[in-house]
Amino acid sequence: MGYKLPNGGTFQHAATYDAPLAFSAISNAVEAVATVVGAALDAGDIVQLTSAWTSLNGRVVRVKDATATEITLEDINTSDLQVFPAGSGAGSLRKILTWVLVPQITDVAFSGGTQNYTDVAFLEDAQGRQLPTDKAAASMTLTIADDPAQACVPILEAADRSQSIQAARLNLPGNDTIFYGTYTSYSKQPAVSRNNLLTRTVSLALQADPTRYIA
Repeated sequence: MGYKLPNGGTFQHAATYDAPLAFSAISNAVEAVATVVGAALDAGDIVQLTSAWTSLNGRVVRVKDATATEITLEDINTSDLQVFPAGSGAGSLRKILTWVLVPQITDVAFSGGTQNYTDVAFLEDAQGRQLPTDKAAASMTLTIADDPAQACVPILEAADRSQSIQAARLNLPGNDTIFYGTYTSYSKQPAVSRNNLLTRTVSLALQADPTRYIA
Protein backbone atom coordinates (compact mmCIF):
# COMPACT_ATOMS: atom_id res chain seq x y z
CA MET A 1 0.00 0.00 0.00
CA GLY A 2 1.39 3.39 -0.96
CA TYR A 3 0.18 6.95 -0.62
CA LYS A 4 1.58 10.45 -0.45
CA LEU A 5 0.68 14.08 0.02
CA PRO A 6 1.41 16.61 -2.73
CA ASN A 7 2.83 19.07 -0.21
CA GLY A 8 6.23 20.29 -1.35
CA GLY A 9 5.52 19.56 -5.02
CA THR A 10 6.53 22.01 -7.72
CA PHE A 11 5.30 22.83 -11.21
CA GLN A 12 7.55 23.77 -14.13
CA HIS A 13 6.94 24.92 -17.68
CA ALA A 14 9.41 24.35 -20.52
CA ALA A 15 11.36 27.54 -21.21
CA THR A 16 13.67 26.66 -24.12
CA TYR A 17 13.85 23.83 -26.63
CA ASP A 18 16.45 22.40 -28.98
CA ALA A 19 15.79 22.35 -32.71
CA PRO A 20 13.41 19.55 -33.79
CA LEU A 21 15.08 16.28 -34.77
CA ALA A 22 13.20 14.31 -37.41
CA PHE A 23 12.68 10.57 -37.05
CA SER A 24 11.97 8.67 -40.24
CA ALA A 25 10.44 5.67 -38.49
CA ILE A 26 9.36 4.50 -35.06
CA SER A 27 8.98 0.90 -34.01
CA ASN A 28 6.00 -1.02 -32.69
CA ALA A 29 7.39 -2.24 -29.39
CA VAL A 30 6.90 -2.30 -25.64
CA GLU A 31 9.38 0.58 -25.64
CA ALA A 32 9.33 2.45 -28.95
CA VAL A 33 12.57 3.17 -30.79
CA ALA A 34 12.76 6.19 -33.12
CA THR A 35 15.12 6.09 -36.10
CA VAL A 36 17.04 9.34 -36.51
CA VAL A 37 20.19 10.75 -38.12
CA GLY A 38 22.91 12.53 -36.18
CA ALA A 39 21.26 12.60 -32.77
CA ALA A 40 23.13 14.10 -29.81
CA LEU A 41 20.84 12.98 -27.00
CA ASP A 42 21.59 11.25 -23.72
CA ALA A 43 19.68 8.88 -21.48
CA GLY A 44 17.51 10.93 -19.15
CA ASP A 45 16.86 13.77 -21.61
CA ILE A 46 13.24 14.91 -21.84
CA VAL A 47 11.78 15.31 -25.34
CA GLN A 48 8.46 16.33 -26.81
CA LEU A 49 7.16 14.35 -29.77
CA THR A 50 5.27 15.13 -32.91
CA SER A 51 4.03 12.07 -34.75
CA ALA A 52 1.54 10.94 -37.35
CA TRP A 53 0.33 8.58 -34.63
CA THR A 54 -2.33 10.71 -32.95
CA SER A 55 -1.94 8.95 -29.60
CA LEU A 56 1.75 9.88 -29.53
CA ASN A 57 1.56 13.40 -30.93
CA GLY A 58 2.42 16.08 -28.38
CA ARG A 59 3.52 13.62 -25.72
CA VAL A 60 6.43 14.45 -23.44
CA VAL A 61 8.70 11.49 -22.67
CA ARG A 62 12.09 10.54 -21.27
CA VAL A 63 14.93 9.08 -23.32
CA LYS A 64 15.95 5.67 -22.01
CA ASP A 65 18.84 5.02 -24.38
CA ALA A 66 20.31 6.97 -27.27
CA THR A 67 22.76 6.55 -30.11
CA ALA A 68 23.34 8.74 -33.16
CA THR A 69 20.68 6.76 -35.05
CA GLU A 70 18.28 5.26 -32.49
CA ILE A 71 16.37 6.83 -29.59
CA THR A 72 14.57 4.54 -27.13
CA LEU A 73 11.54 6.18 -25.50
CA GLU A 74 11.11 5.02 -21.92
CA ASP A 75 7.81 3.26 -21.10
CA ILE A 76 6.21 4.31 -24.40
CA ASN A 77 4.35 1.20 -25.54
CA THR A 78 3.45 1.26 -29.25
CA SER A 79 2.85 -2.45 -29.70
CA ASP A 80 -0.89 -2.10 -30.36
CA LEU A 81 -1.09 -2.04 -34.17
CA GLN A 82 -4.68 -0.82 -34.09
CA VAL A 83 -3.67 2.36 -32.29
CA PHE A 84 -0.19 2.59 -33.82
CA PRO A 85 -0.36 1.32 -37.44
CA ALA A 86 3.02 -0.06 -38.50
CA GLY A 87 5.19 2.18 -40.64
CA SER A 88 3.15 5.35 -40.25
CA GLY A 89 4.39 7.06 -37.08
CA ALA A 90 7.18 9.25 -38.45
CA GLY A 91 7.60 12.72 -37.01
CA SER A 92 10.09 14.67 -34.92
CA LEU A 93 11.22 15.21 -31.36
CA ARG A 94 12.67 18.22 -29.60
CA LYS A 95 14.69 18.20 -26.42
CA ILE A 96 13.60 20.47 -23.59
CA LEU A 97 16.74 22.44 -22.71
CA THR A 98 15.55 24.44 -19.71
CA TRP A 99 12.54 24.66 -17.40
CA VAL A 100 11.15 27.57 -15.43
CA LEU A 101 9.44 27.25 -12.06
CA VAL A 102 5.85 28.42 -11.75
CA PRO A 103 5.87 29.43 -8.07
CA GLN A 104 3.31 30.49 -5.49
CA ILE A 105 0.58 28.10 -6.62
CA THR A 106 -2.49 28.30 -4.41
CA ASP A 107 -4.63 25.71 -6.19
CA VAL A 108 -4.40 23.03 -8.88
CA ALA A 109 -7.67 21.94 -10.50
CA PHE A 110 -8.16 19.16 -13.03
CA SER A 111 -11.21 18.75 -15.25
CA GLY A 112 -12.36 16.49 -18.07
CA GLY A 113 -10.78 13.23 -19.11
CA THR A 114 -13.92 11.30 -18.22
CA GLN A 115 -15.34 8.55 -20.39
CA ASN A 116 -18.19 9.49 -22.74
CA TYR A 117 -20.91 7.04 -23.74
CA THR A 118 -23.61 6.62 -26.32
CA ASP A 119 -26.97 5.16 -25.39
CA VAL A 120 -28.08 2.03 -27.27
CA ALA A 121 -31.47 0.35 -27.06
CA PHE A 122 -32.75 -2.36 -29.39
CA LEU A 123 -36.40 -3.13 -30.05
CA GLU A 124 -36.27 -6.22 -27.87
CA ASP A 125 -34.48 -4.53 -24.96
CA ALA A 126 -36.37 -3.87 -21.75
CA GLN A 127 -33.57 -1.53 -20.72
CA GLY A 128 -31.05 0.45 -22.72
CA ARG A 129 -27.33 0.24 -22.31
CA GLN A 130 -24.29 2.44 -22.80
CA LEU A 131 -21.30 1.89 -25.05
CA PRO A 132 -18.04 3.79 -24.47
CA THR A 133 -17.08 6.31 -27.16
CA ASP A 134 -14.27 8.81 -26.53
CA LYS A 135 -13.01 10.61 -23.46
CA ALA A 136 -13.76 14.23 -22.70
CA ALA A 137 -11.00 16.78 -23.31
CA ALA A 138 -8.82 17.19 -20.22
CA SER A 139 -7.41 20.37 -18.73
CA MET A 140 -5.56 21.65 -15.69
CA THR A 141 -5.83 25.11 -14.14
CA LEU A 142 -3.19 26.56 -11.84
CA THR A 143 -4.13 29.49 -9.62
CA ILE A 144 -0.99 31.46 -8.78
CA ALA A 145 -0.20 34.60 -6.81
CA ASP A 146 0.10 37.58 -9.12
CA ASP A 147 3.77 38.58 -9.25
CA PRO A 148 4.92 40.23 -12.51
CA ALA A 149 8.58 39.97 -11.43
CA GLN A 150 8.63 36.17 -11.56
CA ALA A 151 10.85 34.57 -14.24
CA CYS A 152 7.97 32.39 -15.42
CA VAL A 153 5.83 35.34 -16.55
CA PRO A 154 7.50 36.04 -19.93
CA ILE A 155 7.69 32.30 -20.63
CA LEU A 156 3.97 31.84 -19.95
CA GLU A 157 3.10 34.91 -21.98
CA ALA A 158 5.17 33.64 -24.92
CA ALA A 159 3.57 30.20 -24.68
CA ASP A 160 0.13 31.84 -24.68
CA ARG A 161 0.96 33.84 -27.81
CA SER A 162 2.49 30.91 -29.68
CA GLN A 163 -0.63 28.71 -29.55
CA SER A 164 1.66 25.72 -30.01
CA ILE A 165 1.90 22.57 -27.90
CA GLN A 166 4.26 23.11 -24.97
CA ALA A 167 5.82 20.86 -22.34
CA ALA A 168 5.11 21.10 -18.61
CA ARG A 169 5.79 18.92 -15.59
CA LEU A 170 4.51 18.38 -12.07
CA ASN A 171 7.24 17.31 -9.64
CA LEU A 172 5.77 15.37 -6.74
CA PRO A 173 7.65 14.38 -3.59
CA GLY A 174 9.81 11.28 -3.91
CA ASN A 175 11.31 11.75 -7.40
CA ASP A 176 7.89 11.31 -8.96
CA THR A 177 7.29 13.46 -12.06
CA ILE A 178 4.31 13.77 -14.41
CA PHE A 179 4.89 15.29 -17.84
CA TYR A 180 2.24 17.00 -19.96
CA GLY A 181 1.89 18.21 -23.55
CA THR A 182 -0.38 21.22 -23.47
CA TYR A 183 -1.65 24.43 -24.97
CA THR A 184 -0.85 27.07 -22.36
CA SER A 185 -2.95 30.14 -21.64
CA TYR A 186 -2.00 32.81 -19.11
CA SER A 187 -4.55 35.29 -17.79
CA LYS A 188 -3.67 38.89 -18.50
CA GLN A 189 -5.77 40.36 -15.71
CA PRO A 190 -5.33 39.36 -12.06
CA ALA A 191 -8.39 38.38 -10.07
CA VAL A 192 -9.15 41.09 -7.53
CA SER A 193 -11.08 40.34 -4.34
CA ARG A 194 -10.97 42.32 -1.12
CA ASN A 195 -8.78 40.75 1.60
CA ASN A 196 -7.57 38.05 -0.79
CA LEU A 197 -4.39 37.59 -2.77
CA LEU A 198 -4.23 38.98 -6.27
CA THR A 199 -4.11 35.84 -8.41
CA ARG A 200 -3.76 34.80 -12.02
CA THR A 201 -4.57 31.54 -13.76
CA VAL A 202 -2.45 29.31 -15.96
CA SER A 203 -4.78 27.19 -18.06
CA LEU A 204 -3.34 24.03 -19.59
CA ALA A 205 -5.37 22.24 -22.31
CA LEU A 206 -3.84 18.77 -22.33
CA GLN A 207 -3.17 17.45 -25.84
CA ALA A 208 -1.66 14.04 -25.05
CA ASP A 209 -1.66 11.42 -22.34
CA PRO A 210 0.44 12.43 -19.34
CA THR A 211 3.62 10.45 -18.84
CA ARG A 212 4.69 9.55 -15.30
CA TYR A 213 8.18 8.54 -14.24
CA ILE A 214 9.34 7.61 -10.76
CA ALA A 215 13.02 8.04 -9.91
